[in-house]
Amino acid sequence: MFKKLNNIDTAFRHVRAFTLVVVIASALVSIFALYQSFKTVNRMQDKIYVLANGKAIEAYASDRRDNIAVEARDHVRNFHHYFFTLDPDEKVIRQNVSKALYLADNTAKRVYDDLKEGGYYSGIISGNISQGISIDSIQISVASYPYYFRCYAKQQIVRPTSILTRSLITEGNLRNVSRSDNNPHGFLIERWRTIENKDIRTENRK
Repeated sequence: MFKKLNNIDTAFRHVRAFTLVVVIASALVSIFALYQSFKTVNRMQDKIYVLANGKAIEAYASDRRDNIAVEARDHVRNFHHYFFTLDPDEKVIRQNVSKALYLADNTAKRVYDDLKEGGYYSGIISGNISQGISIDSIQISVASYPYYFRCYAKQQIVRPTSILTRSLITEGNLRNVSRSDNNPHGFLIERWRTIENKDIRTENRK
């Protein structure tokens, strides 16, 4: 009788221990599965897909601090491209300059107003002149805020009889602002000024 009771008690303890092991193992497996799920979801959230020419290209999201210099250079490049790319068409000039002025403060607007008042844009239209710019390099200092930049470029002014190449160096600061369709990088150029703008060479057109 007592032997049976001891066997039953021993069996019960074994079953209880086995059940406890199974419960702990299940809990560990569940925790591991949840951890892996969250890890996978977070990893997938860092991926984005860009549709280009009908193909989905995988890209990776990153903290803006990792891309400040890259985005800042592109912002400065876009501003100079729009501000200095001109054709003998009032609508083209207005559209390009408007895009440029979204990227800079009133220092750029003052330069535009001075050029307009001095007849620069009307001279481009009446003289059938086209103006383009090629950026040689853009230096960005992210050591302090607002970020300082200096842009080295060449202007090419195409007239009916000649092509004039000019050296252009400008500088200014970049301040963070909200991103928008007109300002996708979220920077604003401040205290923009021209350090150098001089003729390099003139070529006669044939």
